[in-house]
Formats: sequence, structure tokens, C-alpha cells
Amino acid sequence: MTLPAHDGALRAADSPARSLAAGDVELSVIVPVRDEAENIAALAAEIRAALQGRIRYELIYVDDGSRDGTAAALTDAAERLPELRWLHHAESIGQSGAVLSGVLAARGHLIATLDGDGQNDPADIPRMLDALSQVGGPSKVQAITGVRAKRHDNLAKRWGSRIANAVRRHCLGDDAADSGCGIRLVTREAFLRLPFFDHLHRFVPALLRREGYRVIALPVHHRPRTRGRSKYGTWDRLWVGIVDLFGVMWLMKRRNRTEVSSNDP
Repeated sequence: MTLPAHDGALRAADSPARSLAAGDVELSVIVPVRDEAENIAALAAEIRAALQGRIRYELIYVDDGSRDGTAAALTDAAERLPELRWLHHAESIGQSGAVLSGVLAARGHLIATLDGDGQNDPADIPRMLDALSQVGGPSKVQAITGVRAKRHDNLAKRWGSRIANAVRRHCLGDDAADSGCGIRLVTREAFLRLPFFDHLHRFVPALLRREGYRVIALPVHHRPRTRGRSKYGTWDRLWVGIVDLFGVMWLMKRRNRTEVSSNDP
């Protein structure tokens, strides 16, 4: 696995105009994509409709080595949406690596992630922000994870997810009902404390708890894919996930925490 770089292997293509200075951004919305040219414009417009005027935000797309017209679609969208920035991976390194690139480039202290295929509903991001506010803000809860109440996927994908979630809960003692849901709200600080590895995105709730962070779940919408197709096979994800699970089990057993005091005033 090649880690994202920010000086060569990764090219940044920022919008010519930026509506916010770095210190003004509260929320960074990160959307990893690979060969999703057909979905760029519609999803970016939905994100703007959900967040414009509600919170100071930026939208960061991470093009994970696309070979279709994704780069052109992002260039066009950035001309119309000054809050949109985008990054391009010279080659595909996977969804987790794409999300990490986005978080490293983010200027907001809060991070929202969602998949680039249009199946996550951007209208759920304000609901997550409201839920975070209701529990006392990021000093009390550091992450809100989505749980897809009614999935609109084929039978093989739904069963693969059920099996993976059941095995993960049993092995990790993790109560996350839908660890693979792509829409989340998390503090940037908490995310960057996680140990990075490929397919990290499937274990985010458990790894956040490993670091002592509080995580709550929120039912979210899930929509049918209307454009393009999934880039990864269901059974490939299942078997890779089982291999990764053994590594996460190792990590969970080797994290020691204690209360830290200081003489700082």
C-alpha cells in the first residue's frame, strides 16, 4: 500500500476562487471517487443545497486515479462551485487512501465523508450536525456514524455486508451495526489519530473507540445507484475484510491508555 503523498504523486487542483480563508472553514466534506464522472455534478450540487448558508464548509473531492472523465467533470464543477477543491491520485490506492488524502488537505476541524456514487444522501449531513450539537458538541462526542436503515443494493451485496458486520462484531466486541456505511461525521483530530492501513474505512467506529473517543450512530438514508457501477466485487471485499479483521484484532489488544496529568497552568 502506497501512502498518499502531497508533493509529486498527488496533484492538487484547487478552484481558482475560494470563498473562505483557511481559518474560516468549520466543516470539510470529503468525497473519494474513482471513475464517477457521471455522478460529480449532481452530487456536488446536492451537497451545496444541504449545507449552503448553514455552516462554513469546503467540499474536497479526491479523484483516486480515475481513467474516465472524472477530472474534467471536477474541473467543470469547480468553476461553478467556489467551495470545491479537488485532489488527484496519479494511481488508484483505494478508498481509505483517498479519504486520508482529503483529511490531510482539509481545513475544517470537522470532517464529513460520503461515497461518490450518490447512494449516500447529503441531506443527512445537517442531521448529523444537529445530533452532534444536541449531545454537547465535539468535546463530548467525536464521531457520528451512519446506519443505513433500508439499503438499496443487490442481494449479494446486502448479504456480504451482513456477514462482514456480524463477524466483525463478534471478533471485536464492536456494537457498530453498519461499519461500512460511507457517511460519517468525525473530528479531524480524532481521524488523524487512527492507525492508517488499506481498508481502514471499514473499521473506523471500532478504531475510534480504541483511541478512547465516543461514537454514536444515526439512521441515515440509502439510495439506489442511478449512474455508473460499483468498482469492487462484493466477495473480494468480504475476503479482504476478513484478512484485515485479524490485523484490527491485533491492534485492539495492543492499545494501552491511561489518564495523563500535566503541570501546565
